[in-house]
Amino acid sequence: MGETRVDLLHLLEDLRDAYTGPLEETILTELVANSLDSGATLIRLSIDLNQATLTVADNGSGMKGPELTRFHDIAASAKVKGEGIGFAGVGVKLALLACEEVLTETRRGKSHVATTWHLASRHRAPWKRLPPPGLAGERGTAVRLKLKNPLSPLLDGGFAESVLERHYAPLLDPAFAGILKARYPSGVQIHIDGQPIRHRATPGEPSPISVRMRRKRRPEGWGYLFRSGWLPEDQRGLAISTLGKVIKRGWEWLGLAPSVPAEIGGLIEVPALATCLALSKTEFIRSGARGAIFLQYRKAIQEAVSSQLQLWGEARDKAEEEQRRRVRPLERDLEKVLIDLADEFPLLSSLVERQAGGQRRLPVDRGGNSIQPGAPPAAESQEASAVAPLAPADSEQVEQSAQPGTAITPPTPPAPEAEAAPESEPEKIPEGLLQTANRRRKHPAHYALGIELESLPDDPQVGRLVESTVRINTAHPAYRRAETSRSLGYHLALSVAMALAPLAVEPEKSHGFITSFLTHWGEAVDRPSRRPLRRRLRPGVVDAR
Repeated sequence: MGETRVDLLHLLEDLRDAYTGPLEETILTELVANSLDSGATLIRLSIDLNQATLTVADNGSGMKGPELTRFHDIAASAKVKGEGIGFAGVGVKLALLACEEVLTETRRGKSHVATTWHLASRHRAPWKRLPPPGLAGERGTAVRLKLKNPLSPLLDGGFAESVLERHYAPLLDPAFAGILKARYPSGVQIHIDGQPIRHRATPGEPSPISVRMRRKRRPEGWGYLFRSGWLPEDQRGLAISTLGKVIKRGWEWLGLAPSVPAEIGGLIEVPALATCLALSKTEFIRSGARGAIFLQYRKAIQEAVSSQLQLWGEARDKAEEEQRRRVRPLERDLEKVLIDLADEFPLLSSLVERQAGGQRRLPVDRGGNSIQPGAPPAAESQEASAVAPLAPADSEQVEQSAQPGTAITPPTPPAPEAEAAPESEPEKIPEGLLQTANRRRKHPAHYALGIELESLPDDPQVGRLVESTVRINTAHPAYRRAETSRSLGYHLALSVAMALAPLAVEPEKSHGFITSFLTHWGEAVDRPSRRPLRRRLRPGVVDAR
């Protein structure tokens, strides 16, 4: 009889690569996320340069002996999916890659235990119990990392402060205390070497944004937009957070952008989106029932942000809307092309909206009736409404406008109305959130590849792929020449092919992919439409066909 062995080093490296940021940033943010999930109100970071150690201690619920034992299993977790922002203690486990020793001390009630852990080889990570060294307080958990590299960024207090300011901005900003009160009734404080982390002042004058869903008396999300001069890279775009942790930042995830994206930023907190987090907690699920919930909220945020941009005069002008109208026919052709190419180039399957045995379109409600048992989930419903930039009339706290010298007060969040759908019933949608139309036609939500136009004079590329959108550079000389010679359609198709080539194939096979793409694109024009038009006949008239 054989025995299954696990290459721990390879597994941890793959887990590290699932996160977009550096290893040290991932370790730090995940350690804090685990503390928040345990109900901590105070998180203390201590740095000892002489010993090359970083200690993260909290006053959360702590663990008992059996829980600490399971804590050392790589894939084990006592957390319920959708109720937290940490993932299976991944911060401590990834620390094995960068540390000589990981010491964990935890206390809950009369249970007070500690262990030491290290990566001995590719297949072994031994741990043992030891007398508690007294790092934890009356309750909670403390983790001490002994770094291999004495010059590691984790030993730099400035690095830790900047990372936590960027990833946990809503926790540090008093303006978000109201929307987060249901989750953190006593607030959360983070100290580095005894000094609390202060909220970084927002540039410019913030304008409040209140996100309201249909049939909800109180806002489901709250935040603000601000505009200033040329903003630093880490402040540009709209950031979306859930339970105090920033998940995405920029304009790509929202699907819209102001006329000058580098001059506008913002932050919106939506606690309910915790149920839509992907496994790594750095992205939102965009398919199935949980994906429909995310798209529903994103639609509401789009409407709120668009209203504020129009008030500022930052909305897209008519010329850009005309350009957008010109690329829509190409998007319809791309749907056919990608379905054909997905079999030959499997890496393109993530951009295919419908394929055999694959993802199906989600119906979108346009009517306003409740979803029926067994009916498919809805997505991106027009029923979702958002109020911006001022708060609703039934909330006194949000009615205050962001006048100079006036503090921005967020709305008080409602009590949770429904628990997250269990893992075994992914089809179940919270009542009142998603709707379906019984008497009107259902419109599909768009999940496939999209095309947008942007002007980047200093960019030599004709187009680039950002998530599921190809952004065409209208400032490129080739684009201007194609527009003048009335060959813009072919230029857009070629630009899309060049942008998709790095995703689909290896660099040496790019020419073959582009040729195949253009061949399928040309053939797509000659295909008949899916549904032939039917003539409406007057009563008594017989169709000769």
